Amino acid sequence: MTDISQFDPNSASNPNNNIFGLPFPEEDARVVILPIPWEVTVSFHAGTARAADHIHKASLQVDLFDADYPETWKQGYFMRDHDRKILMKSDYLRKEAELYIDYISKGEDVNKNQFMCKSLKEINEGSVILNNWVYEKATEILKKNKLLVILGGDHSTPLGYFKAMADHEGPFGILQIDAHCDLRKSYEGFIYSHASIMYNAFQEIPNLSKLVQVGIRDYCQEEQDFINASNGRVVTYFDKDIKEKQFEGTTWRQICDEIIEQLPQKVLLSFDIDGLDPRFCPGTGTPVQGGFDTDQVLYLFKRIHQSGRRIIGFDLTEIGLTEMDWDANVGARLLFKLCNLLVASNPAIS
Repeated sequence: MTDISQFDPNSASNPNNNIFGLPFPEEDARVVILPIPWEVTVSFHAGTARAADHIHKASLQVDLFDADYPETWKQGYFMRDHDRKILMKSDYLRKEAELYIDYISKGEDVNKNQFMCKSLKEINEGSVILNNWVYEKATEILKKNKLLVILGGDHSTPLGYFKAMADHEGPFGILQIDAHCDLRKSYEGFIYSHASIMYNAFQEIPNLSKLVQVGIRDYCQEEQDFINASNGRVVTYFDKDIKEKQFEGTTWRQICDEIIEQLPQKVLLSFDIDGLDPRFCPGTGTPVQGGFDTDQVLYLFKRIHQSGRRIIGFDLTEIGLTEMDWDANVGARLLFKLCNLLVASNPAIS
């Protein structure tokens, strides 16, 4: 085990150490963070594929004391380097996707253009390769009894993680923080689009027992119909409804407790950062007005832990790049708080 007796958590972070300036190698860390540098199907802003490096840099400014969970970091957090082959494939397919999106945005018929048909086929095949890669890496890490975190990348990236978690944990539910439902059958022809992650999860993961969505404020009729036809398997708390309840006197605690009542015992947090107010994440892939303050979301997560439910993992996605790395700064602090919460929710067996 890593000797931290000489490690001073109050001093400036050592840039030669890993995430948050912590000195743990992967084998000694309880939490392993797997970055996924992928943003092939993003609809608006690119940049999230390179978020992990910026978050790592910003994490060196995060103080290690957390009043809610002051000792959890001592169990060790480690972030792997991003996979260069995955990033190169993302960059290549992203260029293909940009040409394709520009083509269809002009109302052109894809079937009449052989090059565009080939591009779409390559993009969809590349996404399958990515999903399988994530599944294999996630399975490998979970088999070592690590707590696993996925750091995107766009919100399409956790599908393989969800599958590995279903194998590892059995039935579980997802609490999704997001501006979007992500329940489209496909989007712009992309089967594994960031706008389809939850639809694909339901199609491919029988052990996904429940999806509770919070903060939704940008969605289509197809997604509304999916929710209505889900027989309660999908419960959606729209941003507009949440705000109106608050305007009329309902407290955030009451709303949180109502949300939590919908969750099963095992919960995976899927946090698309565009669920926040865009002032916290202006560089995210598809920003939408409205949304939460960071403290509101962290309070909800804290209440889940206090309810006795077990948080089995989380993904944090769609963190973009902006001047002064503001998005990375917010992302790094959320990542630390979520890692602390994950450890607290999974007490180590002595």
